[in-house]
Amino acid sequence: MMNKVFCVCLSVFITLLLLQKPNWTDAAGNADSMSKDSEPAGGGGKDLSTLYVTTILEAPYVMARGTELEGYCIDLLEKLSKMLNFKYKVGIVKDGKYGGLGPSGNWSGMIGEVVRKEVDLAVAPLTITSAREDAVDFTQPFLHTGIGILLEKDSALEEASLFHFLTPFSKETWAGVLVAYLCSSLCLFLAARMSPCEWDGSGETNFTFLNSLWFGAGAFTLQGAVPQPRSVSVRIISAIWWLFSIVLLTAYIASFSFILESGSEQISIQTFEDLVKQRHLEFGTMEGSSTLLYFKNSKNPIQQMVYESMNKKKDTVLVKSYQQAIQRVLDSNYAFIGESISQDLAVARHCNLVRSPEVLGARGFGIATPKGSSWTNQLSVAILKLGESGDLDYLRNKWWESNCSQEEHDKWSPLEPQALGGIFLILALGLAVGVIIAVVELSKKCRHTAEQEKKSCCSVFTEELSHRFRTRDEKRQEHAAKPKP
Repeated sequence: MMNKVFCVCLSVFITLLLLQKPNWTDAAGNADSMSKDSEPAGGGGKDLSTLYVTTILEAPYVMARGTELEGYCIDLLEKLSKMLNFKYKVGIVKDGKYGGLGPSGNWSGMIGEVVRKEVDLAVAPLTITSAREDAVDFTQPFLHTGIGILLEKDSALEEASLFHFLTPFSKETWAGVLVAYLCSSLCLFLAARMSPCEWDGSGETNFTFLNSLWFGAGAFTLQGAVPQPRSVSVRIISAIWWLFSIVLLTAYIASFSFILESGSEQISIQTFEDLVKQRHLEFGTMEGSSTLLYFKNSKNPIQQMVYESMNKKKDTVLVKSYQQAIQRVLDSNYAFIGESISQDLAVARHCNLVRSPEVLGARGFGIATPKGSSWTNQLSVAILKLGESGDLDYLRNKWWESNCSQEEHDKWSPLEPQALGGIFLILALGLAVGVIIAVVELSKKCRHTAEQEKKSCCSVFTEELSHRFRTRDEKRQEHAAKPKP
């Protein structure tokens, strides 16, 4: 009888032990026994707590190297263990999922393991969401991200348009060049009208407004144009305009040459609205992910259209892993919607991938702990300290290092007015100086005439201005009205 009671008690005891961490061995065993243990602590290491950690294989957060694990999350866990004095054992999540709420109300993936207290921590690129926060506790984010679009370059680049030659400058810059051209031609016309040196014996100047426009256009083609300036004021304006034209042409040629050589073109899909409107690319995300949930719950019409399109084709456009998503983007006309920070890694590793500029839903990656865990607050404080010390930035730079740095050109964008602001400023000052000198030249002549004719300088100056800005018809009428000798 005693033997039976002893056997029953022993069976119950063994069962309770197995129920404490039943999936730990399974998780590691299902991943070819890949795991990661903390280094043995020296001195009083025997008294340290041992935490069981679940994670998921995703580069560069967690990667397999033989039977060992490495990556951003492993390095982060190592730093946290040294700061908080604990040992850890890491295993791969059994079902290979991040964690989603099933129809029966049970959580899958890493979140499910934390909820069932099969592990103490989930250290992985786990997005902090309201639904997950309701089931587990999260630490402060150790990485910040959003939702972006990953594309293959060849399928995303716009075809060269008929007016591709305008690409080197932005619209604002082209508008500024046009205004500068008109203002310079006008100043050239005004200075030539006021400067006495530009008038010939017949009382005419060659710098009419049309001739001034033609003179300005000649500088753009690096061709000399008639008439030739004779006065100091007109020469100053001409020289400044030529300087402006040469700098502008140099900037244009350099930028356009870069575009032609590097193939730098604007990607056709800049936003999620562009993605919905196009028809040549399929798009999807990872099944059961927080990204899919984000679009499902969004009230934004465009984002609702994205979800409806993915939901209709969920059997074909939803992928099971990031590796599968990247491969599909590379191999077919497919755009992947996912975490922007993971997409940045894909772009760094695959030089023919690109991420669209728009990023939605700013969010963070945190460490998941069971509800009420005493480790949550300690880990949050430690993560904040790592951020303040620059350790998180160091880990980011270490694992997101690009392989394309020597192969790819720097990112190109159209020249904005600010980039050429200095030459615009010099042109404005040169025009002002030229007009002022033209006024001074006219004033000197008026003063000399006033002394000869015994008139006031102001009245002579006014008459001269009136005479110089009369039209040819008015001058002919005035000349015809004069009595013939």
